Amino acid sequence: MGEIVFTDKQEALVKESWEILKHDIPKYSLHFFSQILEIAPPAKDMFSFLRDTDEVPHNNPKLKAHAVKTCETAIQLREKGKVAVPDTTIQYLGSVHLKSGVLDPHFEVVKEALVRTLKEGLGEKYNEEVEGAWSQAYDHLALAIKAEMKQENSQKP
Repeated sequence: MGEIVFTDKQEALVKESWEILKHDIPKYSLHFFSQILEIAPPAKDMFSFLRDTDEVPHNNPKLKAHAVKTCETAIQLREKGKVAVPDTTIQYLGSVHLKSGVLDPHFEVVKEALVRTLKEGLGEKYNEEVEGAWSQAYDHLALAIKAEMKQENSQKP
């Protein structure tokens, strides 16, 4: 697979749409995790803040923090046409996702939940161009996390 190119315009679209979603983080973080559970109900056991409950908890600070971290990591400033996320962040994310038992198909579930949340949150400002920009950012981030997970897994004794 070749380099994922992330253009100036895509970066601007992601940042602009994130600014809209940031106005109601509790609502959209709840929507995001509700979508994950709708798409893949067994995924709830992968999130410490969802394991012991039958529904997505409203105003859960861990849930909100996770949703914000997911989005903000995906919109890191790019360098030379690539999304640039600090190595330490990628190492941490790889480690956490590996320990949680995250597999490749789970990344697609999260991406679909993200797209559904964007549609909900942006309303008429949502379009294919915005979806494409977020997809590029998310795919780049997911590839980096998967590569880190693979590396960490190969270093186990």
